Amino acid sequence: MAMSVGAVRAARHRADAAADLAALGAAARVSQGAEAACRVAAEIVAESGGRLAGCRLRGEIVEVSVALALEAPLEAGEFEIVSRARAGPAGSGRVI
Repeated sequence: MAMSVGAVRAARHRADAAADLAALGAAARVSQGAEAACRVAAEIVAESGGRLAGCRLRGEIVEVSVALALEAPLEAGEFEIVSRARAGPAGSGRVI
């Protein structure tokens, strides 16, 4: 049981990190349009072993959702951990 809890926590951290990096990478490409920004986000997430579940631009703010598959112990199947992140220029849209 402890090992499976540890695996879930590690996967959550990986998903959070991938979402943060993808949002930052996409925010750097906002001036090139939504397609270019989301393409960069998808590449970053793929390198992290995840899947870009969503990518949206709201003005200069990028919002991404990342899904990371995790094999459940004891042949219970597979499930996804989803993490979200936003990024944009400092002071815009109350991005934290």
